[in-house]
Amino acid sequence: MISTEVANRILAELNQNDLVGHQLRRRAMELLSALPNYNWSGIYRLEGNTLVLDEYVGAETDHTRIEVGVGVCGTAVAEDANQIIEDVRNLDNYLACSLQTRSEIVVLIRRDGEILGQIDIDGHRVGAFDVSDEDFLDRMASVLAERWD
Repeated sequence: MISTEVANRILAELNQNDLVGHQLRRRAMELLSALPNYNWSGIYRLEGNTLVLDEYVGAETDHTRIEVGVGVCGTAVAEDANQIIEDVRNLDNYLACSLQTRSEIVVLIRRDGEILGQIDIDGHRVGAFDVSDEDFLDRMASVLAERWD
C-alpha cells in the first residue's frame, strides 16, 4: 500500500546513484526499511536450490539459508511467482522470522528469465501489502537485476 509518489522517489534515488552489487542492494533495503509496514527488508540470493541471505535491514534471523520450496521465500522460487501473504498465521509452510510478523511479500529478482534472488519484506500487521507494493518491488527488482554483480 505504497503511494506512487513514494515509490517513484525511491526508484529515482536508486536509478540515479552509481552503486552496484551488494552496495546497491544494501541501499535499497535501507530505503525500504524506512517505509511504514516494511518492518524487515531483505534480499536472498539464489545459489543452486538454496536461498542465501544477502543484504537486509531489521532484526537478525536464523533463516540465513532456505531451501527452494520451503516457506514463503522458497515457495516463490518453486512456483516462479511473487507471493503476497495477508496473514502468515494461516500458512502451514511458514518459517517465522519474528513472532511479530503478520504479513509478508516476496518478489523475485530476474535477469533474462533467470531468478537471481528475491526481495523479502515482513510486516507486523495483517494485510500490510497489496499489488501496489508488488508493482513497486517488481520495479525495484529490475533495477537490482541490472546492476546485480
